[in-house]
Parts: sequence; structure tokens; C-alpha cells
Amino acid sequence: MVGETGLVVEDPVSGFCGALVSLGKDGALLEDAKGRRRVFPLRPGGFLIDGQPVTVIRPAAEPDKPQRSASGSVRVEGLRARTARGGRIWVEGLHDAELVERVWGHDLRVEGVVVEPLHGIDDLAGAVAEFAPSADRRLGVLVDHLVAGSKETRTAAGVAGPHVLVTGHPYVDVWQAVRPALVKIPAWPEVPRGTDWKTGVCAALGWGEPADGARRVLGAVRDFRDLETPLITAVERLIDFVTAPA
Repeated sequence: MVGETGLVVEDPVSGFCGALVSLGKDGALLEDAKGRRRVFPLRPGGFLIDGQPVTVIRPAAEPDKPQRSASGSVRVEGLRARTARGGRIWVEGLHDAELVERVWGHDLRVEGVVVEPLHGIDDLAGAVAEFAPSADRRLGVLVDHLVAGSKETRTAAGVAGPHVLVTGHPYVDVWQAVRPALVKIPAWPEVPRGTDWKTGVCAALGWGEPADGARRVLGAVRDFRDLETPLITAVERLIDFVTAPA
């Protein structure tokens, strides 16, 4: 019988009856109704339950659960970063790159994928042409505010191809893909058109300068559960695309 905590057994030699507290290297620790404790050795048929001899055995050890990375993938222990692939993932700015690194950094090193900030996508077509994507040199681009009719969507359509995947999220800025509750706000504030979004958010929330806001927002993110689903989906698609066999 498996020795589960609370199992009531009797030692047939001494007559001591008690509930199992633990199984240690010295045997079974029992505690009786008066709070007295005694240790008895584990041996075949060494205890009684309802007058019948039973053998108390140790529970089987549970297998170690695999450790998870911040993205939810299985962590590779003792990782040595793979030599970088020819393919790349581009993001719009430094904050985007930092957020991707925080959550997917482990995965990217396993796969040998480099993430590079573009500092905007105004000349995305020229940058893509210069990069010269190919079957073994794929390019993934993560774009903010990828919604129907936006400038970003038109730009993405202009460079998409068999070796280029442009995807993104609907948020004006990557900060907005961080769940508001994480930074202790009910929702991201509305920013008037024509006002820099980060500047407007920091002003509305009393966060100081955008650099202060970045430390607050990005510093709060620990794993994928802190992010909105559209960003998670977009990044996962890009990693799969860039690492697909040629």
C-alpha cells in the first residue's frame, strides 16, 4: 500500500496506532490521537489495517516537469547559442526589440535568429531590397498598427513575398500590447491624433518622459502571459517563418 500522508496504520509489535506523517530514511513516522510520534521501520507486512497485515511502500517519485521559458516553450538547459541564421526578424524600434528579447530571447538563441530594430518602416521597401531575401535567408518584419487601411498595412503589402513575411498587431505602439493591469492601469489612455503616442500616454498617466515610461512598461513584463494575444501570435508566426526549412 502506498504510504500517503494521513494513512492510519498499527504497529503489531507495540500496538501503537497512528496516522502517517511522513516516510523518511529511517522509516514511517506515525502520530497517534494524543499527538505522540514514533518512527517504525518499513518491512513487508510490517503494519496492520483493520487487523490485516499490509506493506507500506514509498510513493513513486514524480517525474521532473520540464522548465519553461518566458515564451512558454520548453527551456533548453545548458544552452549554447546557435550560429546565427541568414534570416532575420526586423522590428520597428528599440522598445519592440527589447520586448521580444524579454519574452522570446531564449527561443531565438536556440534557433539562431537575430532581431534587429529598424527605427521606423518609412523606407521598408528599400531595406528589404538591400537585404535580398531568399529561401535560406528569410525575412520577417513585425509592424505596429497593422490594421485595414493604415499606412503600415499598405507598406507591408508592398514588400510581402515568398521569402518575406510582414505581420504585426493592431496597437499604435508596442507598449499597448502589454496588458494594462500589469502596469496598474485600467486601460491605455486615448491620445489625441497628432500627438506622439508615448509622450501622450506618459503625460496622461503622470509617468514623466517616454524613457521613464519605457522602464516602467518593459520592466514589468516577465513572460508571454503579460502580453496581448495579437502580439504573441505575430511573433510566433515570424519565428516559425524564419526558421522553416529552405
